[in-house]
Amino acid sequence: MRRKLVAGNWKMHGSHPANAERLAGVVASRPFGCDVAVLVPFPYLAETAMTLASTEVRWGAQDCSAHEQGAFTGEVSASMLAEFGCRYVIVGHSERRALHAESDQLVADKAKAALARGVTPIVCVGETLAQRDAGEHAAVVKRQLSAVIHTLAHCAGEIVVAYEPVWAIGTGRTASPEQAQEMHAIIRAQLKAATPHADAMRILYGGSVKPDNASTLFAQPDIDGGLIGGAALKAADFVAICRAAG
Repeated sequence: MRRKLVAGNWKMHGSHPANAERLAGVVASRPFGCDVAVLVPFPYLAETAMTLASTEVRWGAQDCSAHEQGAFTGEVSASMLAEFGCRYVIVGHSERRALHAESDQLVADKAKAALARGVTPIVCVGETLAQRDAGEHAAVVKRQLSAVIHTLAHCAGEIVVAYEPVWAIGTGRTASPEQAQEMHAIIRAQLKAATPHADAMRILYGGSVKPDNASTLFAQPDIDGGLIGGAALKAADFVAICRAAG
């Protein structure tokens, strides 16, 4: 049986006092019945690593470069993340696809770069409201994931996938458990056609997950945890979601 993963994406939020309070709340609430990780802004990786080093809670980053090194001002490589002990890195978050025009192939290249340095990419896929209303949601998600599968080849089974309907991120709207499960099943089927490890791979749901809906979402057969945004900024809410996954 797949062990669930709850990963908190802090996005561009944080300060030394807020981080300390947030992390202390998570640490004090251990143990959890699932894997737990926090994905923090680059400047806070060092303090997060120090705070969590003696715990089972993992940490990671919200993006990485597709390049190993070079004249790429402002970029951060996967090897740099590995030096901070990052277990995970988000690639292809909908905000980066939309605001930074990241292509499916660039997302795939970032995932490949992360795996090469021993950092597990959490590969985000998902459709906009217009795409869902047009009945294109399955085709869009398959296209996004196909680029990753093709690029990673036999290593495709080593990633975590996060399905995040763009229309449910930060809007207060959540895909119904049935809608979420439908898409997770489609993703699982696509992975099964590509890798013998698909049944063991974790597919997370991201999109306005809260303490009051987490249990129902996580009860679906192909939902293996969550990529948590706003609720990850409040220790009590994040802990409650982790408990729901356990």
